[in-house]
Amino acid sequence: MNGIELVKCICDQTRFEMLNMLEVSKELCVNDFVVALGKEQPLISHHLKTLKNCGILKTRGDGKKVMYSIANNSLSKLISDITKTSKQIPKLCEPGCCS
Repeated sequence: MNGIELVKCICDQTRFEMLNMLEVSKELCVNDFVVALGKEQPLISHHLKTLKNCGILKTRGDGKKVMYSIANNSLSKLISDITKTSKQIPKLCEPGCCS
């Protein structure tokens, strides 16, 4: 996967929120996302499948549940860095800061 494909895969608000949740919690199941995001299970499952197909997520069986986690530390760090940077952007764009 190249950088453009990676960005396309994570540049969806719901998918990025899910990755953010995984960055914090390390491992979650479908129902965890459904409850936290207030979205329907089929939509969450679709996003999880997309992220897994992109190689961003890995899975582990836990009884009847499938647990999802970020595939590797480099991707986890990237998600964390993007989140930190996005929180700084509004401060950078305050009125008068760039005049």
